[in-house]
Amino acid sequence: MITFPNESARYRTAREKLLKKEIELRRAMEAVAEARRALPLGGLIRQDYVFDALGADGRPAKTKLSELFAPDKDTLILYQMMFPRHPQETRDVAVSGGTARLARPDQPCPSCTALLDQWDGAVGHLEAAGFNFAVVAKTALENLVTLGRDRGWKNMRLVSSAANSFKRDYNAEDADGAQIPLLSVFHRDGDGIRHFWSSELGFAPPEPGQDPRAIGTCETLWNLMDFTPQGRPDWYEQLQYGGACCH
Repeated sequence: MITFPNESARYRTAREKLLKKEIELRRAMEAVAEARRALPLGGLIRQDYVFDALGADGRPAKTKLSELFAPDKDTLILYQMMFPRHPQETRDVAVSGGTARLARPDQPCPSCTALLDQWDGAVGHLEAAGFNFAVVAKTALENLVTLGRDRGWKNMRLVSSAANSFKRDYNAEDADGAQIPLLSVFHRDGDGIRHFWSSELGFAPPEPGQDPRAIGTCETLWNLMDFTPQGRPDWYEQLQYGGACCH
């Protein structure tokens, strides 16, 4: 076992007990991942949904779901963000950048935006490892592209589902049209494109005193806070801090 300068025996004993729990957590995480990989085949998509996206020439173009799969890359990780924000969202709106021109109800969810800030840098690595990644939102493509420009996103493929029922069909939009955050995975096989998995924890009751943590193991910002003595603060992500965009 290791030690650190000036630590007490009491600290080391408690730390070794905690380490055992951390090992148990690591084993549990791998067991869940193994069970996820062993899921039976999911349902084939009902249609090859057509999205609005930027084409190879940088101009708006119609893009099918099947076209979000690169050759020889058969898995698509798709984040369905809340853009527009939830009708009950009370956090401040963007006050600078192109996104600030949108009315309050039409602006994006601060938490979804912060999460994508964290993921943008990982996308190039995901693609190099053999995966596809895209972000879909029920807003006009122009709004989504403007948000990406405001945030400094460089790697994520952004697509608009404003003209189709994709988000409603895949449980990222409720009956009243409110947007729901969802991480979904689709896989392509010889029969077509199938839904593999989505982050259903957001639909399950949260633990007492906790938020739903629907994508908890992927939320880098909050997981880093869990390593600190104070833990997660009574705080939520904002689109801007002190009037400046954070990216």
